[in-house]
Amino acid sequence: MTIAIGEVIAVVGIEVTLRAFESSNLETHFYKGHRYKGVSIREFIAIEHGFRDIVCIVEGEYLDERNIEYEGVQQRYIRKLKVRPIGYFEAEKFKDGIKFLPKISDSARLLSEAEISRIFERQESKNFAIGTLLKEGIEISLPWQRIFNTHFGIFGNTGSGKSNTLTKLFTVLFDNMFDKISKKSKFIFLDFNGEYTADQLADANRKKVIRLSTRASSGDKFHLPDSEFWDAETLGILFQATANTQRPFLRRLITGRAKFISLSDSLSRYIVSSFQKVLCSKEPKPEALELLKALARDLGVDESLLGALNKVGFKKGNDSFHFIDGDGSWKYLSSNTVFYTETFENAAKQIDATGIGGFQELQIRSDLQIIRDVLYGSVQYEHIHPLLRRIDAMKDDFAKVVSVSSEPIDSETITVISLRDCKQDVKKILPLLIAKHFYEKHKANVSSPPDSTMHVVIDEAHNILSQQSVRESESWKDYRLELFEEIIKEGRKFGMFITLASQRPADISPTIISQLHNFFIHRLVNDRDLALLENTVSTLDSVSRSQIPNLPQGACVITGTTFDIPMLVQVDRLPDNKKPDSRDVELEELWS
Repeated sequence: MTIAIGEVIAVVGIEVTLRAFESSNLETHFYKGHRYKGVSIREFIAIEHGFRDIVCIVEGEYLDERNIEYEGVQQRYIRKLKVRPIGYFEAEKFKDGIKFLPKISDSARLLSEAEISRIFERQESKNFAIGTLLKEGIEISLPWQRIFNTHFGIFGNTGSGKSNTLTKLFTVLFDNMFDKISKKSKFIFLDFNGEYTADQLADANRKKVIRLSTRASSGDKFHLPDSEFWDAETLGILFQATANTQRPFLRRLITGRAKFISLSDSLSRYIVSSFQKVLCSKEPKPEALELLKALARDLGVDESLLGALNKVGFKKGNDSFHFIDGDGSWKYLSSNTVFYTETFENAAKQIDATGIGGFQELQIRSDLQIIRDVLYGSVQYEHIHPLLRRIDAMKDDFAKVVSVSSEPIDSETITVISLRDCKQDVKKILPLLIAKHFYEKHKANVSSPPDSTMHVVIDEAHNILSQQSVRESESWKDYRLELFEEIIKEGRKFGMFITLASQRPADISPTIISQLHNFFIHRLVNDRDLALLENTVSTLDSVSRSQIPNLPQGACVITGTTFDIPMLVQVDRLPDNKKPDSRDVELEELWS
């Protein structure tokens, strides 16, 4: 049951030329009740080679206008097709790769819809359809087993349908597999624009939505374990600490805290001790005194203690600070222990430092640590000052979106973390903290080989994976990218997978793009984006690549290590209540 459309007349390398029969230019053929697509660019045909059918894709057609005689008939031109083998059928199963090449005079025929479906589908991929082949209109199921155990990217200009594709992929997965998934896998969605906080992806009772906001302190918070917060790398991420000077400062702070954390009033004791170290030192440091006064103001101490601190002075040649009494007399604090205790130490002991939050404790301990470092001459203040200012400026915003807890917190099977109402600085830093938290936690708990998986989905990934930012130092940018590069390079062996969606793939680190296994490419028109894909995606053929700038909304080229050949798929639109909250504004309806 075949429709012959031509025969092989030339084979040069892997380029095959066919002489097409006159009947082959029909758009649609019907034969014995079956429908066949006619021959055109990107259509599939089969060349009968012995007992096998070699599957080829049509890459071009042209006319040979030489005046020749063929089978007794004078012809002014011959229609020729340029085709490329992509695989073959054996025992009615499609196998990709060029193992066989046709010979001259081999017959070419059209493929039925069932045969075309077998090219793209695998037996194990049933019931995972997200759309239809754009040209053939055939519904195609994707091999979900070989998609979700890889890193993959979804790219396309704004309005091209990439958010719908991302949502459709995971909606179909959760609809079909949630009961099995819930026991073995976690899915974390980093949602920069609040597109997945309603009924998208899964029903409300199947997912947890964390709406982070720096506008109010009463909103949801991302819970961070106490042991993970008091970590030099975590704090370095939050406050962009430099590696050579500011990170060691944080390590000293954390080490000092760990020594005395078992004491319930360790911070209060630290404050009292610091007063004594500064005011009673035999080698007085005016800088340390000024830092102590600033700390006292931040702590909101009693006015009498602030007044007493303002009366402490330093005179060159003296061996300690002195207190200038109301009558003009001096009292040396290093030797007059009774006066120091009554005036300063007893007041310092009244400072209540219990029950404060993690970020406020961090600021207090940072101020105390820099005071100690200045006293001992172990640091240059101007190198640490920028870190202290960042802590002071950003602690309130971070305290609104991050809570430090001593209790372990389990994540849900599906967790959507919305950053829509966060400030830009927080949007850039917090995803790193979240990704590091889940990566380290999963890596520590997973067995070998992995018995569970973690999937981090980053929409609008150019927000945090861009190489183009000029608003941050090179060292911080390198660290930011290195963290995600480590996850995407090493995470697979631990069962951790990254999904990226972005409007500008060229802005994302090439190292990260090169580690993606599969690609869903919507319309892209920027030359840099297209050049990146051409250099990175080895499975993208020239015909598919040429169609990317002109794809209709919702259509995408699917290619990668999971797929034998690139597919051009029109992704189904989701129902209105399931669509991501990124739809175009209907001006006709709005303005009416």
